[in-house]
Amino acid sequence: MKILVTGTAGFIGSHLAHRLLDRGDEVIGVDNVNDYYDVNLKEARLKRLTDKAGFTEVRQDVADRAAMEALFAEHKPERVVHLAAQAGVRYSIENPHAYVDANLVGFMNILEGCRHNKVKHLVYASSSSVYGANESMPFSVHDNVDHPLSLYAASKKANELMAHTYSHLYNLPTTGLRFFTVYGPWGRPDMALFIFTKKILAGELIDVFNHGHHRRDFTYIDDIVEGVIRTLDHVAEPNDQWSGATPDPGTSKAPYRLYNIGSNNPVELSRFIEIIEERVGKKAERNLLPLQPGDVPATYANVDDLIDDVGYKPATPVEEGIARFVDWYRDFYNV
Repeated sequence: MKILVTGTAGFIGSHLAHRLLDRGDEVIGVDNVNDYYDVNLKEARLKRLTDKAGFTEVRQDVADRAAMEALFAEHKPERVVHLAAQAGVRYSIENPHAYVDANLVGFMNILEGCRHNKVKHLVYASSSSVYGANESMPFSVHDNVDHPLSLYAASKKANELMAHTYSHLYNLPTTGLRFFTVYGPWGRPDMALFIFTKKILAGELIDVFNHGHHRRDFTYIDDIVEGVIRTLDHVAEPNDQWSGATPDPGTSKAPYRLYNIGSNNPVELSRFIEIIEERVGKKAERNLLPLQPGDVPATYANVDDLIDDVGYKPATPVEEGIARFVDWYRDFYNV
């Protein structure tokens, strides 16, 4: 298939593009390679893709309406995986406008491109952050999620609503994937695993929010990519049993689906740090701090729908995933 993947200089996008190319798909990769974090890391991820047959690199911003219209018209992708976004809960407090531009305007351009070019399936990144103030765990796609705690979370919830509208109005199959704390080799420098590994190796103090009592459903990158590919191949269909009298948030009468992709096994942050220490061979100097604004104390994914519909459940143990990341980090940065 010819597949448009946005965010191919990013963590998840670069891994996904590799897998799609390896199975013989043609990938049109879009990324603006912005400086939200280390551009050298993004360029290194892209270098691994541009060396492979079947990959076309396009450097542009998904928020650029005219450029995206031209890209869809030229390449006519059969399916789209939209991963490009302004990420980060904490950064959304510092720079909210970046989230409107990338996550709302950008997603609008993707939806319009899919609508006008007869794309057969749109899969897009949502986030576990949409669960916000919800406390009933494990989090289920069938739960109401109307109480986000950050603008980032609100933008991802808005994406789900926008997708449903296009599924309903134009019969565009859409699938939203709520990712739960993705980690692994080639990961993002603004994420905890990257920050902790770097600082522990350097003997620097690490900031540990919520006094280390956060619980996160850490999900290894290979598990995320497998889930994305399986849902991409499983085109969203209407739920014939859906009722407006008792509306199910996770499905619809339209060809619309939502899935959690999480490890289904939350780990406390303090334990996560201990595993890094064991792999690195050094103890961390911890600066214990309170919960930050916008953060949620725990995430825990119910993945029953993912298992039922595409036959897959993430399975990489956090000890194994952290070991692979630390080995990659040492090699990439020559530590």
